[in-house]
Amino acid sequence: QVISGGHYDVDCYVEDPNGKTIYQETKKQYDSFSHHTEVKGVYTFCFGNEFSTFSHKIVYFDFQVGDEPPILPDMNNRVTALTQMESACVTIHEMLNAVIDSQTHYRLREAQDRSRAEELNGRVSYWSVGETLILFVVSIGQVMLLKSFFTEKRPSSGGAGT
Repeated sequence: QVISGGHYDVDCYVEDPNGKTIYQETKKQYDSFSHHTEVKGVYTFCFGNEFSTFSHKIVYFDFQVGDEPPILPDMNNRVTALTQMESACVTIHEMLNAVIDSQTHYRLREAQDRSRAEELNGRVSYWSVGETLILFVVSIGQVMLLKSFFTEKRPSSGGAGT
């Protein structure tokens, strides 16, 4: 997910160890991609910003590697039903995973909103400095204008005397 910068979009691709592209998207704000690996090795991913080179972007990404191990030992090989305590543990575990996902979502939203607020604060600060400078220029201009109203302009003595 793009947290800040530009139009909140970025290019992304993922390659397997053989160089085959297994995922490619352009100008996406956020996306999710699941893949079951078949080839062992180093997978490569890249976020591109070629279409918007003047704006820097902050990108959040998360990898979840492998399947989650079972909560209870031998849970996959059970023939009998789970006890009430075991099923309560499984339910609590699933709900905690949902809470973790929600917290990640809220953290990303908070980071995005903080970035926008800081940008807005910078703009307001520059605007305030500009207004202050304009206020000083106008004030000095008004003082000089009022001073010119009350200064007596004496005619120049050009040599003709009376």
